[in-house]
Amino acid sequence: MSAVESPCVKICKLDEAKSLCIGCYRTVEEIGEWRWATESRQKEILENAADRRPD
Repeated sequence: MSAVESPCVKICKLDEAKSLCIGCYRTVEEIGEWRWATESRQKEILENAADRRPD
């Protein structure tokens, strides 16, 4: 099991394009991949999500 905690904040709602969660800023693909992703991939997903988060 990975030591990386899921970024899910229990606000699971997709944007208008149905491609990005407005709660955690992960793409639909990243959300689906999370459970089986390696720890390094999970960290990459977190970085990508942080880059998408509005200031």
